[in-house]
Amino acid sequence: MIRTIGDFDRVWQTEMEATQKIFKHLTTGSLQKVLDEKVRTLGRLAWHVVISIPEMAGRTGLHLAGPAEDAPVPATAKEIFEAYNAVAISLLEQVKSQWSDATLTVEDDMYGEKWPRGLTLQVLVHHQIHHRGQMTVLMRLCGLSLPGIYGPTREEWASYGMQPPAV
Repeated sequence: MIRTIGDFDRVWQTEMEATQKIFKHLTTGSLQKVLDEKVRTLGRLAWHVVISIPEMAGRTGLHLAGPAEDAPVPATAKEIFEAYNAVAISLLEQVKSQWSDATLTVEDDMYGEKWPRGLTLQVLVHHQIHHRGQMTVLMRLCGLSLPGIYGPTREEWASYGMQPPAV
């Protein structure tokens, strides 16, 4: 669990940059490609990441800059990237300016449960990581290149002077 505002600042900065890397590799053409009728499109999945941030933060009393939770999926990858940046930066700024280490133990109603705010922040981080992983699979299936997040991607092995792993 996030125990201090400093913890959140460090973790959110790192994970925000990782999500930005993924979003920068999306193309407008890839957003609506249906890979399976039971699986969200890349556009819908990326948009879910974006609108979940203000939706969850709103349950704690924060009001973030950016789109409303019922806003439609934008038509371009650039719009999704810009909306993500707005909400992600707004969350960090508001947590740092409106909360303290002590308020991280305040409990809010989250989906019928009481969550300490530190847990809510941790869930936001994990939620983003979870969906980034899903997005990378869809990106591969759409033929997009991937950036390394926690290690090199297949495309990046050559820059390390190594052969990519066998498929």
